[in-house]
Amino acid sequence: MSQETQRTWGGRFSEAPNQLAQEFNASWRFDQRLALVDIEGSLAHAAMLAQQGIISPEESETLRQGLMQVREEILCGKFVWREELEDVHMNVETRLTELVGPVGGKLHTARSRNDQVATDLRLWLRGELTGTLAELEALRKVLVSQAEKYVDPPLILPGYTHLQRAMPVLLSHWFLAYYEMLTRDAGRIQDAQRRLNESPLGAAALAGTGFPIDREFTARQLGFTRPMRNSLDAVGSRDFVLEALAALAIGQLTLSRMAEEIILYTSFEFGFAVLPDAFSTGSSIMPQKKNPDIAELIRGKAGRVVGSFVGLATVVKGLPLAYNKDFQEDKEPLFDAVDTYRASLRLLTAMLPELVWRPEPMAKAAESGFSLATELADYLAHKGLPFREAHHVVGQIVRYCIEGGKELRDLTLQDLQGFHALFEADALELTRLETAIHRRNSQGGTAPLRVREAIEVAKKEIGW
Repeated sequence: MSQETQRTWGGRFSEAPNQLAQEFNASWRFDQRLALVDIEGSLAHAAMLAQQGIISPEESETLRQGLMQVREEILCGKFVWREELEDVHMNVETRLTELVGPVGGKLHTARSRNDQVATDLRLWLRGELTGTLAELEALRKVLVSQAEKYVDPPLILPGYTHLQRAMPVLLSHWFLAYYEMLTRDAGRIQDAQRRLNESPLGAAALAGTGFPIDREFTARQLGFTRPMRNSLDAVGSRDFVLEALAALAIGQLTLSRMAEEIILYTSFEFGFAVLPDAFSTGSSIMPQKKNPDIAELIRGKAGRVVGSFVGLATVVKGLPLAYNKDFQEDKEPLFDAVDTYRASLRLLTAMLPELVWRPEPMAKAAESGFSLATELADYLAHKGLPFREAHHVVGQIVRYCIEGGKELRDLTLQDLQGFHALFEADALELTRLETAIHRRNSQGGTAPLRVREAIEVAKKEIGW
């Protein structure tokens, strides 16, 4: 057994770890990502130890200087990671002791790796979620700017249910739908960030400590709202990671849906938009191909982020209090999910403004497929006919058109009155796209007036 390992925990043991067991147990390859927040937590802990008279002010200053030197080595890429030291905590502490001597061993007074890693993970995640929220806001701003760009003159898009053409909507309304979804995604991340912002530091291994520590001090130093109230909970819970993963998973699902529609709308079959070359790839065998690989990867990575949540939920579900080594499995899925979601946000933020929308194919598709049939049913209802009866009448008109190879716009007033006497000349206007889109004027509707109102509200929300 190495001297470093012996100092870490080996006093109880008479033989060195099995090599395979040591490699399997080690986490430094991935948890080194926590190194800077680990040092941040240690600086606060050292300052508190001195304030409480547990170590001298001189010892605290020595620890501070040593930790800052370790930090510089990590930032410069000069830090040497050692597998026998298992994790980020012991790698940092061992290097600190090499630099400052035996006083380095005092840093762990009144602290366990159990509360240390819980603190580190909360600090790291808090920072990452702040960055994620900034990237979410950037994408929300793009959606609003695109909505404003295409509202006047309005570009009209077929709206779908069951992937069948249903009713026409403004392209701007489509952008704003995703804006609303992303706004809720941001709210979930903010909620998760708020709840995780409590300090486990001072819970020690599981039962607290007999040293006269000041947990309020370290909580303030690290920007936490308060210390966690129960030491078992502080080291034995990972619901804050699960909540963040759930928010990220839902967020990635939103991005996946947006990516799916980009894939559809830029396909030859739809032809509503042209995908920028910079976000496309070609085929190794078919020269004509232009593939939406980036959008497809964003869609595909939804399974990866959802899998991170499910994987950790499966780890946590049967664990007794307090700390268990199973918690080592919390970091890789969290790191991966954060990276994946943030990369997807950045890509869509860059991609969306580069899409070239094609008004004519969109308008043609929006007007065809009997998407204005509901306008005629509403017309009859306004005239006093019960809507269910009006629905039946217009269904007969649609069947007549299908059998005759006609669109609604081809019908004459005589044709309409053949189905019901309540139809008058003004009903013909409802078979025209430009007229129909303005009628969807209820709150939250797709009429240009309502969409412009929604754009102004969104601009205020994002600070424009």
